[in-house]
Amino acid sequence: MSNHEHDHDHGGSGGHAGHSHSISADADRKWLLSALTLIVVFMAGEVVVGFAAESLALISDAAHMLTDAASIVLALIAMRLSRRPARGGYTYGLKRAEILSAQANGITLLLLAAWLGYEAVTRLFDPPEVTGSLVLVTALVGVVVNIGAAWCMSKANRSSLNVEGAFQHVLTDLYAFIATAVAGLIIVTTGFGRADAIASLIVVALMLKAGTGLVRDSGRIFLEAAPAGIDPDSVADRLIDSSEVEEIHDLHIWEITSGQPALSAHILVAPGGDCHAVRRNLQRTLRDEYRITHATLQVDHVGEELGQELLAIGRSAVEAGEASGAEHCGDSHGPVHRSGPHPH
Repeated sequence: MSNHEHDHDHGGSGGHAGHSHSISADADRKWLLSALTLIVVFMAGEVVVGFAAESLALISDAAHMLTDAASIVLALIAMRLSRRPARGGYTYGLKRAEILSAQANGITLLLLAAWLGYEAVTRLFDPPEVTGSLVLVTALVGVVVNIGAAWCMSKANRSSLNVEGAFQHVLTDLYAFIATAVAGLIIVTTGFGRADAIASLIVVALMLKAGTGLVRDSGRIFLEAAPAGIDPDSVADRLIDSSEVEEIHDLHIWEITSGQPALSAHILVAPGGDCHAVRRNLQRTLRDEYRITHATLQVDHVGEELGQELLAIGRSAVEAGEASGAEHCGDSHGPVHRSGPHPH
């Protein structure tokens, strides 16, 4: 059996100097576990009180807290998996385990929101007797518990989509408990039982918002979309302005996992240009201006893959192919960016 325990020294020529593949070891487990303990203990009591008071608002809050607890557990598991070194067929390791758990959490939120929304609408038409005093007291305790849980999670690393998603859910719970407390107060003072169902619908709306956001953000990572806030065309225009760069194509920008953008591109440099100097300059620009430290750049001179014939800069790929008998990249993915005005 071959021994795979060997070093990989990229030096700087490989285009990866200065970046780290490890997810921040900073997602503090102690704070996450503290928040998880608060949430689970209170959730269990809330379920009991919710059924005793026949309050759908309290049961809705408990269901939301269940997804919060699940998201924290999944975050802890995913953080452990993501720290495993890349090996074998998993060349990025298991970094996207956190994205899988975030997406599962988002889908669960949407399913719970659909069920609770149906129940809430039903109770609007046929409201049961709700014990407003129990609802009010439990909701006020819930506000305190969620403030404590939010404070604990604010101490942990929130660059992870999982941890940030769980943190936002705790804040959503806080708002939901405030709405439930208001509903309990209305029931106690006026006897308006439908206030409980209305509060449940508010919780449902918050769950839909949080779930949609998690599914959208995790979906963008799985579909290899450019990170939010980074426009590939703008990045290409910035790079093409660099000295000696004539063309950029096969430009891809994606996220390995939340907070870890990566880029690859094929760069064509003017004949006689210093390819190594151009690569170092482009990587410096990507690191300093876009915080992209994982950049793989293939840098060639214009026309060097076509022998002595130069690529016809400024003409379409088809025209260039007809003129030279072959294209520089016969299967180019995405737009070609050239120096000077050009359409995207």
